[in-house]
Amino acid sequence: MTDASERTVISSVDDFHDAVEALALGEGPVAVDAERASGFRYSQRAYLIQLYRRGSGTFLIDPPAIAEFAPLQEVIGGVEWVLHAASQDLPCLREVGLDPVTVFDTELAARLLGLPRVGLGSVVEELLGIHLAKEHSAADWSTRPLPASWLEYAALDVELLIDLRDAMAVLLEEQGKTELARQEFAAVVAKEEKPPLAEPWRRLTGVSALRADRHLAAARELWLARDDLARSTDTAPGRLVPDASLMVAAKALPSSRRELAALKQFSGRASRSEIDRWWAAVERALTTDDIPVQRRGTDTLPPPRSWSDRNPEADLRLKGARAALTALGEEHAIPLENLLTPEFLRRLAWSPPAELTVASVSAALAELGARPWQIELTAQPILDSFVEAIQSAEPSDSSAS
Repeated sequence: MTDASERTVISSVDDFHDAVEALALGEGPVAVDAERASGFRYSQRAYLIQLYRRGSGTFLIDPPAIAEFAPLQEVIGGVEWVLHAASQDLPCLREVGLDPVTVFDTELAARLLGLPRVGLGSVVEELLGIHLAKEHSAADWSTRPLPASWLEYAALDVELLIDLRDAMAVLLEEQGKTELARQEFAAVVAKEEKPPLAEPWRRLTGVSALRADRHLAAARELWLARDDLARSTDTAPGRLVPDASLMVAAKALPSSRRELAALKQFSGRASRSEIDRWWAAVERALTTDDIPVQRRGTDTLPPPRSWSDRNPEADLRLKGARAALTALGEEHAIPLENLLTPEFLRRLAWSPPAELTVASVSAALAELGARPWQIELTAQPILDSFVEAIQSAEPSDSSAS
């Protein structure tokens, strides 16, 4: 490991190529981490990439300063990457051209091992006996220059990952979960990014409470205006004007710029400096013929709390299956959400196969995206609970009078 006093950020092409050469001479897996500026910047790009490999050392790379990452990808692309919560970092790593073939996800491994807490600091302390401070996890990593304490934090995030991976691999083998983990790690790598939403403004917090069409139009236009400003300034939208403030304006639907400016709850650091922008958005909402529909066609299932009224049979199936899988998860020390994706179970309970057999339930789970190990463990308990739900819903036989 590099001495803490020598932590430096690689920001020149020559130093980058030196790091790549050193990593090529290392051995075994490579630990990888990335730091973003979520909550500060509009983009989700990486502002620091950390790597560690035995026999090579630790490298902290400044992605905005390095235009081409192909040499690094060529050296480490085929090596196992060790990450903690890989799904969070892979998108920004892929954005610069870094993409693994295989990973070992220590956060996911912690879940499969049934550890009580799965944050990196907790897992490192639990398995390695080392206290790892996490005070800079929510920092603005687009800051330049990066403080020395942040660099130390960032380096330790990868320097302990290989030892952690090795300790977890032993535990996974002892618990008979090595193959489970392999399938889960492969699923993380293979998972495709979700396509952009057709109407992303509908994710505005509280928008579902709006009923009048013009109010919905105002929410849309205000969201689009904020998104345009956020994108152009690379600022997190909520730091300009919070969702709650946009909703205040959409609900009030002011009839003038003065009326909009007078809304005390319409706050945020750009709520007044960009008042013309927001008023222009409200004006568009007041005059547009493009009125958003109240409800969208969607395949989203209703919330389970409403199932007892809307689909009582599905409600019985879901409750029975949840109880069965909860017990199964406890038996195998695997959290319910890792034993089977909750959305898969809800969809299966809502629309089960016409003919209930282990084969049909297994096929339905596979179509939804469940991994083979999940199907092997859960298909039979799900089938049994569904059959029991059918039987409990049937009226009891009564003797003829």
